[in-house]
Amino acid sequence: MIEISNLSKTFTLHNQNSAEILVLENANVSVSPGECVALTGVSGAGKSTLMRMIYGNYLAASGSIKVAQVDVAIAEPREILDLRRNALGYVSQFLRVVPRVPTIDVVAEPLLQIGVDLDEARDRAAQMLQRVNLPERLWTLSPTTFSGGEQQRVNVARGFVHHYPALLLDEPTASLDGANREVVLELIEDAKERGTAIIGIFHDEAARNRVCDKFIDVAEFTPRGEAA
Repeated sequence: MIEISNLSKTFTLHNQNSAEILVLENANVSVSPGECVALTGVSGAGKSTLMRMIYGNYLAASGSIKVAQVDVAIAEPREILDLRRNALGYVSQFLRVVPRVPTIDVVAEPLLQIGVDLDEARDRAAQMLQRVNLPERLWTLSPTTFSGGEQQRVNVARGFVHHYPALLLDEPTASLDGANREVVLELIEDAKERGTAIIGIFHDEAARNRVCDKFIDVAEFTPRGEAA
């Protein structure tokens, strides 16, 4: 479902005579349906860089990133947008939404983008918000004013409301208490049972050990072991 082959990434330092820095080299990652792979390594090793490349936010210098048969490394922007709508979800650490949009519509949006009826999309969003224990009184409010933990639960609900074949998770339990952390781990386990291929960054070691089937130290792809 996710196949990364010989992937490399450089950054150009425009304020330093356009010097090029090689930050990832010959990265190879394979994730099968129903498998969760953890990206590990010290801060600066390149975990987030690799995740952003898979999602199409960063361009690759070389290599391929195949997600549901689409090579993100060479895909056109419209192909990447279509992949994100239908096959590749992303649960970020940070909430990025249009201000004043009600929380229930923020969560329903991925369903609306694939043509689900508005009422059904809101019903499914409501079920997911209930599952992540977000109080109903907040559903009509914009999540931009919520606490960090509440915003993270909105991100989780939005990421899991549609059953994506592939899913990226960036610290999905970082701001959560014990009860809500358990909910997220159960959502991950349910997704794996459905056959979702997952790549995640988990600094929560216990969570990582519970849901991940394979661990990849991104430092292995850092040239000469240097941090990226």
